[in-house]
Amino acid sequence: MSGQQTSYDLIVLGAGVVGTATAYWAAKAGLSVCVVDRQGGAGLETSYANGGQISVSHAEPWANPGAPLKVMKWLFDARAPLLFTPRLDRHQWSWIAGFLRNCTPERARRNTVEIVRLGAYSRAKLQEIRAAENLAYAEKTLGILHFYRDIKEFEAAKPVAELMRRHGCERRVVSRDEVLALEPAFADAIDDVVGATYTAEDESGDARAFTQALAARTAAMGATFLYGSEATRLLLSPSGDRVAGVEVMVAGGHQRLTAPNVVVSLGAWSAPFLRRYGVNLAIYPAKGYSVSIPIEGHNGAPQVSLTDDEYKLVYSNLGTHLRVAGTAELSGYTRHLDAERVAAILENARRTFPNAGNFAAATAWSGLRPTTPSNVPYLGRTRIRGLVLNTGHGTLGWTMAAGSGRIAADLVTERETEIPAPLAA
Repeated sequence: MSGQQTSYDLIVLGAGVVGTATAYWAAKAGLSVCVVDRQGGAGLETSYANGGQISVSHAEPWANPGAPLKVMKWLFDARAPLLFTPRLDRHQWSWIAGFLRNCTPERARRNTVEIVRLGAYSRAKLQEIRAAENLAYAEKTLGILHFYRDIKEFEAAKPVAELMRRHGCERRVVSRDEVLALEPAFADAIDDVVGATYTAEDESGDARAFTQALAARTAAMGATFLYGSEATRLLLSPSGDRVAGVEVMVAGGHQRLTAPNVVVSLGAWSAPFLRRYGVNLAIYPAKGYSVSIPIEGHNGAPQVSLTDDEYKLVYSNLGTHLRVAGTAELSGYTRHLDAERVAAILENARRTFPNAGNFAAATAWSGLRPTTPSNVPYLGRTRIRGLVLNTGHGTLGWTMAAGSGRIAADLVTERETEIPAPLAA
């Protein structure tokens, strides 16, 4: 295949949920689209086994005024929700410095508003795709219940919920009795719950199943998906100020793909890929874990998607299994599974929902979330004409994918976006 050249209107780098959504909207707008991914299919990296939540209500950024003290408490706890492994990596330390800068009340408020706005827009776009394409992905529209075991954390959540309500996310405070009415599976653990918030408009579903179904639909619209192909470099104009395509490594050699537009949705790998072109992104991988517990006829699995504030875990019932996901490790680009952290997730899940499923048959997974210090993604044009960013969505890639993809496609086609693109900080 060496020397072969194929031309498109748009090349999308990455066939995760964000890149695939971008390709869908671009193909729908009439562009010829090529999606490049090193895996053998769509949704096989960070989108593979995430927490399953479409969670606009989870918009409060990690960087907030209470975060530094919590992080200090967690530093030496191997089972802590956030684990920091120091490395001789200036990008890691630069990310941490940016995180601390975003912990002020003013920045935390601004970032929360940005995330809510993009999340709510994206949730509406997901619903639009679902209605138009009739996709099935174990979707549930039962809302998300965010529950608290600590009264101080519950009280601190109330003003955040009010801020979200003012900006379009109907996250309402509910009592312990309402928690049990909304989700009867709490019967064995309700005494541990001091209160909760509930967002009825939020959803859940299998991100991988959605991504693969949407990729198939997009391919049927004429888009090309080059799986097993790794982007090795951008092709630029002689002056270096305009993108001209991408060089990819495929079986048998390199292939040059030309296009006047390239969207980068390479997740945590977006930052190292783009540095050589002077596009410096404050993205660092935050390794997250998930376990998938077969339900196998058990009747104790929650139906409503949940967020456990104390342990920073999310629960989503995906029909055949209960997905429990959470924790974050800032430890570089390794996907090594720490057995102790997996055991902690299973232990917490079993203690809260002892009849949820077959815990002995649970499977574990890890993925690298592309996280910015502010939790606001990079979504917009760069100084290189034709090069558009759609990356850095952190834990909210599934939540923000449909809307981010639409905005990126609108930027490529030079249509006015329906909402302003957010500004990562």
